[in-house]
Amino acid sequence: MNKALLRSIMVLHNDTSQSLAEYLGISAKSVNDKINENNTEFRQSEIAAIKKRYSLSNEQVSNIFFN
Repeated sequence: MNKALLRSIMVLHNDTSQSLAEYLGISAKSVNDKINENNTEFRQSEIAAIKKRYSLSNEQVSNIFFN
C-alpha cells in the first residue's frame, strides 16, 4: 500500500483519519492501522467508498492499494 499517496489525497481534500473513519463507519484507530498496515488492510467495500469519496480513477486506486 502506498500510504504517502493516500495521505496526500486526504490532505488535498482537507480530510483527516477521523473524518475518513466517520465516512467509512469505522474507528480512527482502524483507519490508521489500515494505512500503516498494522496487521490489517482495507476491505474491498472500504476501498470502493474511498474511491468514491475522492473521485479516484481505477489507476489511482491501483497505485494506492495494490502497488
